[in-house]
Amino acid sequence: MRILVAEDEPALNEVIAKKLSAEGYAVDRCFNGREALDYLGSVSYDAAILDIMMPELDGLEAVRRLREEGNMTPVIFLTAKDTISDKVRGLDCGANDYLVKPFSFDELIARIRAVTRAAVRNPTNLYSIADLTLDAETHIVKRAGREIALTAKEYALLEYLLRNKKKILSRRKIEDNVWNYDYEGGTNVVDVYIAYLRKKIDEGHAVKLIQTVRGIGYRLWDGE
Repeated sequence: MRILVAEDEPALNEVIAKKLSAEGYAVDRCFNGREALDYLGSVSYDAAILDIMMPELDGLEAVRRLREEGNMTPVIFLTAKDTISDKVRGLDCGANDYLVKPFSFDELIARIRAVTRAAVRNPTNLYSIADLTLDAETHIVKRAGREIALTAKEYALLEYLLRNKKKILSRRKIEDNVWNYDYEGGTNVVDVYIAYLRKKIDEGHAVKLIQTVRGIGYRLWDGE
């Protein structure tokens, strides 16, 4: 999943981004509310983590404007303000969740999973198609009951395909959601990683789940 982190404290911004990246997320970073709006208006993110007290445009106003534009990207506020009235203001302006500093990174990850589950209307951390399953909490992937070892980027690509199973996804859309702005790889990166996944997911199985849609991109499809 691709996540935006908007936090004006450079050290905390960097720590959050590094920890999310280590969990397999593609992460973009910015340091004020106006930049956050620019990022959210140009890229489709699975979730955004916003500090409330940011320069130029605070998190509350950024989310208000985001929702007025019809952008429903899940937003989690990070803030030192912990009163009930502060939380109510944050949620009423359009945020999906609210986490008070200092916070547990494990709790932040759990909240990201929760808001993204709600966004795709999946009630659990388990995503599946046919005999393929992926557990977003443990990162365990199985096909026909056999556990499959994936690299962080292979896992991120498979999770994106599963969250959008049966939908046709263009190469550009896949790249935009699985890689971040700092990526400087080759133009065929999506094709390369799809080939890696096919070898691990489909090889040896009669039903090939990863399908090429000629001239468009790829989809995860079980034939039903």
